[in-house]
Amino acid sequence: MHRAGLALASMSQNNNFTTTIYAGIDVAKATLELSLSGVCHSVDNDAKGHARILKLLSAAETARLGTKVHLILEATAGYEAALVRALHGAGCALSVIQPSRGRHFAHAKNKRAKTDPIDAGVLAAFGEAIRPQPTAPPSAAQSRLAELVGRRAQLVETRTAELNRAAHYSDKLLCKQSAQLLALLDRQVAACNRAIAAQIEADEMMKARSERLQQVPGVGPVVAAVLQAEMPELGTLSEREAAALAGLAPYSCDSGPHKGTRRVWGGRAPVRCILYMAAMSAVRHDPILRVFHAKLLGAGKKPMLALTAVMRKLVVLLNRMLKNPQFKLTGAEDISSAQIAPGERLRLNKLADSWTAEPPFVEARAADSAKSK
Repeated sequence: MHRAGLALASMSQNNNFTTTIYAGIDVAKATLELSLSGVCHSVDNDAKGHARILKLLSAAETARLGTKVHLILEATAGYEAALVRALHGAGCALSVIQPSRGRHFAHAKNKRAKTDPIDAGVLAAFGEAIRPQPTAPPSAAQSRLAELVGRRAQLVETRTAELNRAAHYSDKLLCKQSAQLLALLDRQVAACNRAIAAQIEADEMMKARSERLQQVPGVGPVVAAVLQAEMPELGTLSEREAAALAGLAPYSCDSGPHKGTRRVWGGRAPVRCILYMAAMSAVRHDPILRVFHAKLLGAGKKPMLALTAVMRKLVVLLNRMLKNPQFKLTGAEDISSAQIAPGERLRLNKLADSWTAEPPFVEARAADSAKSK
């Protein structure tokens, strides 16, 4: 067995002294590497391997009275999903972190070598140093909605790819096969739409949140479903947290006298893509966002910058609406002439109507999601 760093931390809970052991798990498609109390254990990434890990965790907690193990693992393209379900089902504390955080932490510790045991040890040390908050287990309804939304995105992406290929077919057989495949994909997307709608309808909280989100012009059933599936934290965050989680927070890049261009970075790509499509609709149909967008264009801002600012306004607004049920939207009739002079309103409306900027590359699934609302 390979030796790794020992990760121990002490904390007080309910006036009882508890020792928290931070353990790291490196996830691969076929195997799992557990770094626990300085020792690495290699198991298969299957039900038997998950049971083995649970036994090792139980033995570690039993061997030392008042000990609790907190696991750190990275999001690994879904290969960690079954393990996370098993650990949550057993009541284990765990944190699923971005892979980049673990890699940057390893570089900060000057660890350039990369093997599964080393990575597991780095994750254990990361837990000891950073002490991240535990990842809350999703409800059964939330998990199913996330699966359905993810499957729908895959189908839409496949359909878009086939549509692009179909434009170049000339052989009759290939044209026929392409048409049949597209028809099949359309049926499967429609089936996913029905399943998503039924899942939201069956859950009172999801239904209420979906209806609340759709009060904003530009947000339809597909946008509401994607936000609930990919960003369930919406409604519990601060304005800055909501923008950062969606990847819409502008980060500074200054050094001494140099003032760099602020850029958005990171966040959840599916959320950002669906908000792009929602913003494209909102700047045409929401009276407040329409004027806000036109003002930015009138001030000489680039079209993409102006639309990104609308996306940020939109996610902050949606977060506030879910957070505060008493919060009411301002209607078009509430925007008085005292706020915007008639001549200025006319100029801004003309500017908004004339905006024909080419949208940048956006994932095809987001575009098709918005089209099928």
